[in-house]
Amino acid sequence: MGSLSETSTTDSYCKPPGIRFVKYIKRSPISFRTHQSIVLIVTFLAYTCYHANRKTTSVVKSTLDPASSEVGLKFQSWRRGYLPSPLEARNFSGLLGSDSGWAPFNGSDGTELLADLDVAFLSMYALGMYCSGQLGDRTNLRILLTVGMIGTGLFTSLFGVAYWANIHKFYYFLIVQMVAGLFQSTGWPSVVAVVGNWFGKSKRGLIMGIWNAHTSVGNIVGSLIASAMLSYGWGWSFVVPGLIIAFMGVVVFLFLPVSPESVGADKDDDLNPPKKVGEEVTDPLLSADSEHKEQAVGFIQAWKIPGVAPFAFCLFFAKLVAYTFLYWLPYYLSHTAIDGEYLSSETAGDLSTLFDVGGVIGGILAGHISDRLNARAITAACFMYCAIPALFLYRCYGYVSLPVNITLMFITGIFVNGPYALITTAVSADLGTHASLKGNSRALATVTAIIDGTGSIGAALGPLLTGYISTESWGAVFWMLMGAALIAGLLLTRLIVAEVAAKIEESRARRSSVPAVEV
Repeated sequence: MGSLSETSTTDSYCKPPGIRFVKYIKRSPISFRTHQSIVLIVTFLAYTCYHANRKTTSVVKSTLDPASSEVGLKFQSWRRGYLPSPLEARNFSGLLGSDSGWAPFNGSDGTELLADLDVAFLSMYALGMYCSGQLGDRTNLRILLTVGMIGTGLFTSLFGVAYWANIHKFYYFLIVQMVAGLFQSTGWPSVVAVVGNWFGKSKRGLIMGIWNAHTSVGNIVGSLIASAMLSYGWGWSFVVPGLIIAFMGVVVFLFLPVSPESVGADKDDDLNPPKKVGEEVTDPLLSADSEHKEQAVGFIQAWKIPGVAPFAFCLFFAKLVAYTFLYWLPYYLSHTAIDGEYLSSETAGDLSTLFDVGGVIGGILAGHISDRLNARAITAACFMYCAIPALFLYRCYGYVSLPVNITLMFITGIFVNGPYALITTAVSADLGTHASLKGNSRALATVTAIIDGTGSIGAALGPLLTGYISTESWGAVFWMLMGAALIAGLLLTRLIVAEVAAKIEESRARRSSVPAVEV
């Protein structure tokens, strides 16, 4: 975050223009709760747009390369369309675009070229995440987020411009995707840092669990928009989401308050009760008089914060599992006989959204449970361990019938996406305001970037490995995913022991404080 002046004149200047305008119209201060609502709504919509833009490529793949074995999501009405074989299912791609595809992706190596774009995007996204975290703790998060969203919109649109400009050079698409990945990396550290600034730890898990639904909502909305635009030309599938996120970037610039201090908001007593004697500093809402003394935490220093490294490497494996489903689930559904029949690509795309719906439920459950237990590591590890039998059952019994497949897919989504959502939101915000920082809030973006950046490396690796392993055996793919889930849980063992020890000590202290009853 950028430094905030102590003078009222500068504070007024730092307020977003939209907030100042609303305050002028109301002729009265905006309440703390209203500011919190604005933060949740604006950041939710902002990251929904990020994920909507991220999904467009997977939707258009089958149009760029109609013969590709990678099936994109094509949302139509909910219906059951069976085809006798997966090969015939792929022919449905011609309905949404030219049968000849788009050079250079319609050649014999089209699938590999499209996979290269995915890996290039995710690799630059992971690399950019580390840089964005450092920028976020040293600059104004509102400006960083605005620049990132407008840049994302520009380069997403430039991919689509190739349709009208008749561009067929692979390196054009590669460079556009790489730069788009860099701009996309500004989103997550920024929105998590802003939300972390406004909400204390006591309810952070539940609030962020609900708020994190933007990931699944963005995936679904992006697929709907891109699919609808294909009939007008695949270029529009990129340009329309690009224009939407650019517009939302302007909304962020006008209305997003990055912290209570930046808008002079008073902290309500019921939302921020006084800290008890001996209680650790966990509330990220700092007093204004300490703001000017803060210095942004360095990259290496942020890695040394207790818990950052274990959760970062845990997310590496958790995101490997989650993103493998994100990129390959529609393909798997359309190429696996369910009750002796093969689903069409449209139906497979529709059904795959139930995994995201399960992810929304899982994120909310994980956040709520971790709040009630005050144990993030225990909750995340339990979900990862539960994901192992869920993955096993889905692979072994998902073919029995469509209802069984849907049920097991939904359950798998709960346990796979639950810890992923918890770690990238509440855990990142907790560690960014860790007691070892002594109240310094200028580590939120860096810590968030380290955790999610490390996870994004796994997100790039999972789909890449699946592309190779699936040619030999889908069973081997699921064993890889189960192994990754197991490692993710084991990486939190040390933190789990510490949380259990803290619970035992707390229980003993509570019992010793109870006065003995005289007989």
